[in-house]
Amino acid sequence: MLPIEYFEVECEEATGGELYQKIAGVVLLDHDLIRVIAKLHIFIDPTVPLFVAVGITKRLPGPVQVRDVGDVNAQEGRITISIAHETHLAPLLTLLWDKFGKERVDQPDRFTIILHGVDLDAGSLMELPVIDPSEALYKDLIYALQVIQPEGFKVRRQFYGDGKFWFVASENTICEDIMPLIREKFARMGETL
Repeated sequence: MLPIEYFEVECEEATGGELYQKIAGVVLLDHDLIRVIAKLHIFIDPTVPLFVAVGITKRLPGPVQVRDVGDVNAQEGRITISIAHETHLAPLLTLLWDKFGKERVDQPDRFTIILHGVDLDAGSLMELPVIDPSEALYKDLIYALQVIQPEGFKVRRQFYGDGKFWFVASENTICEDIMPLIREKFARMGETL
């Protein structure tokens, strides 16, 4: 059993449901998503055909801010960022280039970034978000659900927000009124959408 609070695959074909439970478990383990999913309900109806996955994620860390990457020191006419954690250096540079322009951002070595002529105080700079881990999680989660879904299901809809997600896939056009089914599957987990 996976360390997920709630994990069920609902399918009228018992053997198919058991196989999809195993497939989903392996895919979630392979994509290291077990650590972030609290609840997952998968519904498969091969007669329609329709695949629906709804779930709840565990509490995720907030966005990584400049303060998490390094120390900020404002001096007359320039701001120096001393890098403490290189993990997010590339996204930090991209953020600074986009916000202030490449001509105002110097990197004399891999542990130092200097901003010239920037009209921003050190406190405000420290609060700027560099990356949001939930964005990468969402992409990984959708990719994993695409791997889990039945082969040939190319028509898809998806949603992720406020720690909840849903994913619907089919071979055919998905009916416009799919939300009652999605809400029903959340209710099966004891949740509301």
